[in-house]
Amino acid sequence: MTEQRVQRRLAAILAADVVGYSALMERDEEATYAEFERLKRELIEPCLCRHEGRLIKTTGDGALAEFASPSAAVRCAVEIQESIASGRSSLKLRIGANLGEVIVAADGDLFGDGINIAVRLEGVAEPGGILISEKVYSEVEGKLDAGFEDRGEQQLKNISKPVHAYAVRTGAYSALTEGLSVAPPLPDRPSIAVLPFQNMSGDPEQEYFADGMVEEIITALSRFKWLFVIARNSSFTFKGKAVDIKEVGRRLGVRYVLEGSVRKASGKVRIIGQLVDAVTGAHIWADRFERDLTDVFALQDDVAVAVVSAIQPKLLRTEIAMAARRRPENLTAYDLFLRAIQQFYLTTPEGVAETLRLAHRALELDPRFGYVAALAGQCHMRNVLWGYAVDPQFERKEAVRLLHLALSLDDGDPDILAMAALTSAYMVGDCESEIEMADRAVALNPNSFYAWNSRGWVYRIAGLPEEAIRSYERAIRMSPVDPLLHRSFVGMGLAFVELRRFDEAIVAGKKAQRQTPFYVIAHRCLASAFAHLGRDAEAREAAARVLELDPAFTISAWIARGGLSHAKLLIEGLRKAGLPE
Repeated sequence: MTEQRVQRRLAAILAADVVGYSALMERDEEATYAEFERLKRELIEPCLCRHEGRLIKTTGDGALAEFASPSAAVRCAVEIQESIASGRSSLKLRIGANLGEVIVAADGDLFGDGINIAVRLEGVAEPGGILISEKVYSEVEGKLDAGFEDRGEQQLKNISKPVHAYAVRTGAYSALTEGLSVAPPLPDRPSIAVLPFQNMSGDPEQEYFADGMVEEIITALSRFKWLFVIARNSSFTFKGKAVDIKEVGRRLGVRYVLEGSVRKASGKVRIIGQLVDAVTGAHIWADRFERDLTDVFALQDDVAVAVVSAIQPKLLRTEIAMAARRRPENLTAYDLFLRAIQQFYLTTPEGVAETLRLAHRALELDPRFGYVAALAGQCHMRNVLWGYAVDPQFERKEAVRLLHLALSLDDGDPDILAMAALTSAYMVGDCESEIEMADRAVALNPNSFYAWNSRGWVYRIAGLPEEAIRSYERAIRMSPVDPLLHRSFVGMGLAFVELRRFDEAIVAGKKAQRQTPFYVIAHRCLASAFAHLGRDAEAREAAARVLELDPAFTISAWIARGGLSHAKLLIEGLRKAGLPE
């Protein structure tokens, strides 16, 4: 017998699923079943036919289809969602689409990662939304009358590598996706985003240095209070991509975009930068800066001054002096700091440990480097809060020691104040002092996403949820496509719970969940809010997800780690949802 060869082909796959199907069936089984059958018969199947799609199979609450092209798959998805949004059905769907190689079974069924990724993307799409993989996006961009929102790397369940995803934004669907989908309006003052600079050193190991230079330029620009500066994390979502400056300006809500390159070699650093008007596409300014490595901080300030001078010719020298951050005295310590910051953004146990190692080495070389002391304090705090600590008491004491050290070295730096306020809020609990520090941080740098986000957590921990929500809203505007927005959204959700605004808590919690499906705090927020509303099936589902992500979770241990015993409504909801005491 000759061995039968496995048949494979490239296919565009669309996966659709009914939102909240289990809960809907529990409430009214017959009506839900009948409505989904009608939806398949009157909308989904005719739409597939119009776009030459092939229905692979249907499940009780979903459908899987194959298309010859990604464009056809996305057009079909858009038509389905637009029709439902216009009132064609009481149900809502999530849709995911992927382009990949599939295995073809003898009966025509399809298998493989090409299918699995589409299904997983559908699972993290917004209700009424469409989420596509980067492979689909690269094929359809510019070919469809639709906008796309970069959702960054998504760690999908049972998929080994992260998948870069994009949400599709069109017509009536856009009205359903509040907050994240709306392009922010231009502020009433000059506004700018600094894109990641290209690393021209010819050495991938120098990538951290190029990123660090950009971060320092963003920080320097942020000190000018009359200038609106987009935060680092939103700017860095465009890293490594060919970008349309006008589209960048539209998505971030800014008038100007700075782009350029960094080269570090033979003891020198060279920066080439250009400033573009994102509304007209006109080039406003371009220049080249070169300095010895010993003058790297002066070079960063030169770039910042040149940029703001191009925007505001009458810039005062006193403002320039005020804008400069206090610098470390040791360049090797600064290099270690740049490496530590890269690890700090990872938020994994390994990332926290490596950040601490690098930060302590930097402090040994430059004991007066206040920002690094504050950074190390944050890491010790994270070890306590996130359950990474082997010795929580030691970690707590170190966090407090380092926040006091940082403040003694520089209590006028907004980043240090923001980090110290947040660390103290969790580790000390002196509300008056922590609020004062958080307020000073945003007064010194009203452009800082981190300062506003930290202020939100400080006010929420202090039992002032209304002011916390206002802070989170400011943070979101400062960094509208930030990969860390889930922290602001979940903070808002927890604040809404304490205000008994449970429906709004669910909206915010779901935004956090969609952006980062494995963010356990979002599922705790949802479990509590659903339980308070008596939506028991959804509350139990969220509680089960909490235990899946954190099997050792108990309410008492969580309170002991974070000192959140004052959040009475949140805790009451967790108990109602069935989480263990």
